[in-house]
Amino acid sequence: MLFFTDLMMGLGGMLMMVLGVLIGVAFLTLLERKVLGYIQLRKGPNKLGVLGILQPFSDAIKLFTKEQTYPLFSNYMSYYFSPIISFILSLLIWLLIPYYFNMISFSLGMLFFFCCTSLGVYTVMVAGWSSNSNYALLGGLRAVAQTISYEVSLILIMLSVIIFLMDFNLLMLKEYQSYIWFFFLMLPLSFCMMSSMLAETNRTPFDFAEGESELVSGFNVEYSSGGFALIFMAEYSSILFMSMFFCLLYLGGYELSLFFYLKMVLISFFFLWVRGTLPRYRYDKLMYLAWKSYLPISLNYLMFFMGVYIFM
Repeated sequence: MLFFTDLMMGLGGMLMMVLGVLIGVAFLTLLERKVLGYIQLRKGPNKLGVLGILQPFSDAIKLFTKEQTYPLFSNYMSYYFSPIISFILSLLIWLLIPYYFNMISFSLGMLFFFCCTSLGVYTVMVAGWSSNSNYALLGGLRAVAQTISYEVSLILIMLSVIIFLMDFNLLMLKEYQSYIWFFFLMLPLSFCMMSSMLAETNRTPFDFAEGESELVSGFNVEYSSGGFALIFMAEYSSILFMSMFFCLLYLGGYELSLFFYLKMVLISFFFLWVRGTLPRYRYDKLMYLAWKSYLPISLNYLMFFMGVYIFM
C-alpha cells in the first residue's frame, strides 16, 4: 500500500510538472513575440485578452483544429510519429529537475541528460527524411550535423563540472555552489555553454535547420497543424529546460525559491534577446566555431580541471 501511495504521488508530481512545462511553453511563445515586437519598435500580440495574454491558447486551438495534411509520397508512419516522439523526449528530460520531494531522484542525472539530448537528433533527421522533400531533407541534414557538432563541445564543457563534482547527481550542484557559483569559477566555459545551448536548440544565430532564405522552412516544411505545433512545443520546452540546466550548472544549483525561477526566466529571455539582435551565421563558420574554437577550449579546461583534481 505504501509503495502504491508513493507511486501515485510520483506520477501526480510528474503530471503537474508536465502541465507546468506546457503552460510555461505557451507563455514563452507570447514573451518571445512581445520581446521581438518591442525590439523592432512595434507592439506584440495585444488584442486577445488583457495585453494579449490569451494569445498562446488561441494559437494552440487554431493549430490543433486545422486539417492535418501529409505529402502523398511521404513515409507516413515515421512522418507522423517523429514530432510526437520529439515532444515526448523534450518532456521526458524534465524528470531530471532535482526536486526534493515527489519526484524521481537520479543519481546518474547527467548521463540521462546526454541520452535524451542525443536521441533528439534522430527525430529531426527522421522528420526531414520521411517528408520526402528536398528542402526538408537538406534542413534535417543540416540540423543533425549542427546538433552533433555542438553536442560534442556541450558534453566536454559539462565534463569539467563533472570532474569538479566527481558525481552525476544534479542535487550535488547546490552543495558545491553554496560558497561561489561555478559561473565565476568557469567564466569562459559558461559563455561557451551559453552559445552551445543556442546551437543545440536551433536558435538564432544558429537556426540553419530552418533558414528561410534558402530552405523555405527547413525540416518542418511539410508539417501543418498538430505536427508543426508539436515540433515547436518541443523546441520551446528544450529552451526552458536548457535555461534551467544552465542555472543548475553555473548559477547556484537548484533551490526552492523565487530567485531560482527568476534566474531561469532571465536565461530564457537571453535566448529571445539574441534572436532579436543577431543576424544568422554562415554555415561553415558555425562548424568552425564548434570544432576549432569550442572544442579546443573545452578540452583545455577539462585537462586543467583534471590536473586540479589530481593535485588537490
